[in-house]
Amino acid sequence: MLELLAQIVSIASLSCMEHDCADFVEAWSLKQGFSPRRIGNNIVLELGSGGPRLMLNSHIDTVPQCSGWLADPWTPRIENGKLTGLGANDAKGCVAAMLLAANRLQAEGWQGPGTLVLLISAEEEIGGEGGVLRALPELAPMDAAINGEPTGLAPCNAQRGMLLLECRSHGSSGHAAHAHKLGLENAIHSAAGDIARLSQMEFEPFMGEYVTRPQVTVVKGGLSHNQVPDLCEFQVDMRTTPNLDHDATLAWIRSQLECEIHCRSARYLPVSTDPGHPVVRAAVTASGKQPYFSDTCSDWSLYGTIPTVKIGPGESSRSHRPEEFLLEEELSSAVDVYSDIVRKYFEECANV
Repeated sequence: MLELLAQIVSIASLSCMEHDCADFVEAWSLKQGFSPRRIGNNIVLELGSGGPRLMLNSHIDTVPQCSGWLADPWTPRIENGKLTGLGANDAKGCVAAMLLAANRLQAEGWQGPGTLVLLISAEEEIGGEGGVLRALPELAPMDAAINGEPTGLAPCNAQRGMLLLECRSHGSSGHAAHAHKLGLENAIHSAAGDIARLSQMEFEPFMGEYVTRPQVTVVKGGLSHNQVPDLCEFQVDMRTTPNLDHDATLAWIRSQLECEIHCRSARYLPVSTDPGHPVVRAAVTASGKQPYFSDTCSDWSLYGTIPTVKIGPGESSRSHRPEEFLLEEELSSAVDVYSDIVRKYFEECANV
């Protein structure tokens, strides 16, 4: 199992540069007896036939190398059952586990009833158009999905969305010494008022516990210490909960602020799946863990209305950091859990 993960990790696959890694996954799948379908740098495998259709999806792209690595991040290091390398945790461990789980089911002669669709996708880290947004429209509709991300193999049945705003406060330029005499409007002062209002905003909590609060993350304004600025720009990052509608939330924020607001991104919607849905019940039974709410986004937000559970080996806290790693026992357990989820999901559907 670690050997397959090491091979995948050893192929550098930054977002939009996944071609070689997709080649490897395609070749490996052919060698195992699958008939892979390629959609750009996305690889699709199917097992079984008919409905219902369950999708397993994770991504082969990674973020760029950060500082702090002790060795080449694309040369996997295996020591005492621990594989260190860029993408090992996020999310090539999920990719390897899903491939191995599908291979196990095939070797056991699993043929449904229903269809298992394995989508190994690209461009997740940048929300690119060449990943699931390209692949899903070319596939038959899905009845449920498993999104592979590092969750400690705990099933996540709800996750936050992301609403990004770009704001501009305007004023009038002039010499700082004459600002009050000339009645000049200081754009930074105006922005500060709106930023203060944003810092006090708190939206209705999801499930009585999970609150959305805007975070101002970038502020730019002013050209010189002695000139009143006529423009101040700032960015807002909001991690929204499933009870909030992005359009309605944006409209309310606009009503409360004086600045000009441009919505940079609203497509990462907050999502949730009813705990009683067969895919959630299957994931809970297979993992032995209760569902939880995730603060991080994933490609699940781009699935539309497909009932989904996010689950995978590794820990989110290891992602996008130096010396990223995955343990052999985590990978082995993930293969078991993914295989069991598939079996139990179709059993659940048969009993509905």
